[in-house]
Amino acid sequence: MSGVRKGLAKVEFALRWDPSPTGAPANDLDIVAAVFGAADLRGAPVQLVHFGSRSPDGTITLNRDSHTGQGFGFDEVMTVELDRMASESGRVVVGVVIQNAEGGAAGRTKTFADIGGTGFRIREGHTDLAQGDFATVSSATAATVAEFTRDASGAWSFDLRLHGFEGDPEAFARTMGALR
Repeated sequence: MSGVRKGLAKVEFALRWDPSPTGAPANDLDIVAAVFGAADLRGAPVQLVHFGSRSPDGTITLNRDSHTGQGFGFDEVMTVELDRMASESGRVVVGVVIQNAEGGAAGRTKTFADIGGTGFRIREGHTDLAQGDFATVSSATAATVAEFTRDASGAWSFDLRLHGFEGDPEAFARTMGALR
């Protein structure tokens, strides 16, 4: 599913991947959420939430974090409470970044193609809004996945926006909300 669904309240973004082979450096993928102000939907994010940070108002929380991909099912889970966000917030972009991308085979940058079993699920309550993998962005080191926008009535809608990015995590965080 990639269409728009309006009137969203509390959304869960879940990420999974397979652990590295024995003896190889661990694969560490992280969920990143950027919140943009209603006055500048494509400018600099007013909040950036990822491992080691949280939204000041508590509307975006990282409920589960993994540095290895070990475990069953989804390894990282982020909750975005759209219905609790301040009216000044107009757009939220959620993405995934490979934190240890420099540890790839033969010294080259690690990409989604190097990490087995990658996948995501976006849901509200028990309803899946989207699910998929990173096969179409396999050469990327990071990717935007979802975009949530608030309309004039205050209702939030969802669009699947799977776009790859090649570069370091800091550059991705600065540019993940740019117009494509």
